[in-house]
Amino acid sequence: MPPPSPPPGALTKPNKPYFFYGHRKPTQSRPTVRGGLFSNRQTVNPEKFRHRTAAHEPFDLQKWDPDDEANRKPTFGKDPSEKFFSLAKNLSPIARYIVDAFRKHKQWSPQLVQELNRLRRVTPTLVTEVLKFPDVDPRVSSKFFHWAGKQKGYKHDFACYNAFAYFLNRSNHFREADQLPELMHMQGKPPTEKQFEILIRMHADSNRGLRVHYVYEKMKKFGVKPRVFLYNRIMDALVKTNHLDLAMSVYRDFKEEGLSEENVTYMILIKGMCKAGRLDEMFDLVDRMRKNLCKPDVFAYTAMVKVLVSEGNLNGCLTVWEEMKRDGVEPDSMAYSTLIMALCEGKFVDKGYELFKEMKGRNCLIDRAIYGSLIEAYVVDGKVGSACDLLKDLINSGYRADLAIYNSLIKGLCNSKLVDRAYKLFQATIREDLQPDFNTVNPILICYVELKKLNDFCKLLEQMEKLGFSINESLLDFFSGIVETNDGVAIAMEVFEFLKIRNYINVPIYNILMDALFKNGNEKKALSLFHELKDADLAPDSSTLCNAILCYIKIGDVREACNTYNAVKEMSSVPSIDAYYALVKGLSDIGEVDAAMVLVRDCLAHVTGGPMEFKYALTVIHVCKSNDARKVVEVVGEMAEQGCTPSSITCTAVVYGMCKHGSIEEARSVFLSMRESKFITEADVIVYDEFLVDHMKETTADLVLSGIKFFGLESKLKAKGVVINR
Repeated sequence: MPPPSPPPGALTKPNKPYFFYGHRKPTQSRPTVRGGLFSNRQTVNPEKFRHRTAAHEPFDLQKWDPDDEANRKPTFGKDPSEKFFSLAKNLSPIARYIVDAFRKHKQWSPQLVQELNRLRRVTPTLVTEVLKFPDVDPRVSSKFFHWAGKQKGYKHDFACYNAFAYFLNRSNHFREADQLPELMHMQGKPPTEKQFEILIRMHADSNRGLRVHYVYEKMKKFGVKPRVFLYNRIMDALVKTNHLDLAMSVYRDFKEEGLSEENVTYMILIKGMCKAGRLDEMFDLVDRMRKNLCKPDVFAYTAMVKVLVSEGNLNGCLTVWEEMKRDGVEPDSMAYSTLIMALCEGKFVDKGYELFKEMKGRNCLIDRAIYGSLIEAYVVDGKVGSACDLLKDLINSGYRADLAIYNSLIKGLCNSKLVDRAYKLFQATIREDLQPDFNTVNPILICYVELKKLNDFCKLLEQMEKLGFSINESLLDFFSGIVETNDGVAIAMEVFEFLKIRNYINVPIYNILMDALFKNGNEKKALSLFHELKDADLAPDSSTLCNAILCYIKIGDVREACNTYNAVKEMSSVPSIDAYYALVKGLSDIGEVDAAMVLVRDCLAHVTGGPMEFKYALTVIHVCKSNDARKVVEVVGEMAEQGCTPSSITCTAVVYGMCKHGSIEEARSVFLSMRESKFITEADVIVYDEFLVDHMKETTADLVLSGIKFFGLESKLKAKGVVINR
């Protein structure tokens, strides 16, 4: 029998709205029920908005219109709210509603408050959950915390305050977090040690030692007594931030409280004393530790040695080592290796070797790094024989020498002119498949050159090429290093002439040699290399031309330097700052005012961080518009105060600026003031006065010619037989 049909009135009766707080209780037929006024917010699937290209028609260039609106729309990317919802999915529904309201309104406003007022109530657990959410504007979360505290019948609990402190520190508002104890006290919730511990831990993790001490003083003001653990945390933070005196004052408070030190307490202060170099006070603490607690073990002494090593106090390291021996503590491998490697770096290799023998006598495990440190120290000390003995000992101990050890020995043997033995070690690196690099072969190459064994030099180059070395890069590194040594330029030129026959030459090598010859004062030889490069099949690059500009200016051939500058610009390259400066100075010395100022502007337009003198030159030209010599002199004085001595470029800028914007009398007043300040001599005043008059004539002639062309008088002058050459 079918069930009775419902009465007609039941069909028209509206459904009663059902609101609930959070999730419904699941049942067997509906295990997961979500919905309602506050918990029905759903995460939008970003995959629906991704741009799908599979179903599109093939792209036809003939039908493409760049002005079409469809082409202007950006392709669909990642939904910006995807990150927010991925973080918010772990929140409770009400907390998700709150943070979503924050995201929607983006700032604290009446509309946001109105939306929050729809909530039936806000619990401390909910406030804590919202404050822990990371992707929220800190200003909005702070307002929310204070808004929640004003709700009727609501009081923050300790979890709320702790979450608020973490939130403020996370948003870098740690000063506001330090005021949290006062806020708790005002709201009837006196702070406990836990709140202060949170603040201290946050400041300690960020290395804010003074802030840690500030919180500690506030802790005493509130009458909260720290535990030993928290005292240790405070002193450790102060020691790490180099506030040892404050740490000792905290330690005195620690003793006044009648607390007993732990091993960690002593070690924090002892390491602070070692870092500050106060060894006498450190040993007093060690004695106190020995009497009240326990004798320091090998790990404690190793920690002291490490701190002293980091500060470069090797004498203090040896003093602590002797104290460790008197204390009857046997060092382990870590203690030995720490001190031996520090002594080797500090050029106390003999003392380090004594400890090495002591270490072997006790059958301690010797690391390969100890052998490497001793070998390198002996090589630096010039004792190559002892370094080779250590290599044999290393191999007999069952170790395999690494490339760094071989490189040190090869360098030491080459410094002692034992190049054949060094070459054998190089062969050993190949046999052991250590993949030798340029640092391995460079000492051998230099030694071959110094011993005039150029044939062996070329054989080694051929072998390097077989091993996969880049010969061009290796030769560049070789020449770059050898020109820096004593008499290195002459040796480099000798090798260069030999390699030129073997076709091992390229343009960068020419650049290195030209630069070295110029710095060595041999500009003519550098220019001969430049001409040789141009005559060969090699094409000079911008570095070559810049070196040539410097050489031409040095020998006084400004015209050829300008031609070389034009060649650089034709290559669409930018000259170096040194080339710009030399060329401008050369033009200024011969009175080419316009060309010099054009180059000044060109340099500052194309080069980052141009010469300070160029910048002041443009400033001088700008100030000349006032036609006031006093203001120009003030700029020159400021230039000298900044450590930029006025030179011929500055005087050329005065000539250019005054001829264009001022008068000859004001320019002469500037030169007289510069002579009184001893920036220029009397002879310079005479020279620049001639430049001033000549340039004023040229400027006046250009103005007259421009006027003739502007008014169309050029044809009439030609009819009368007047020839205009400018």
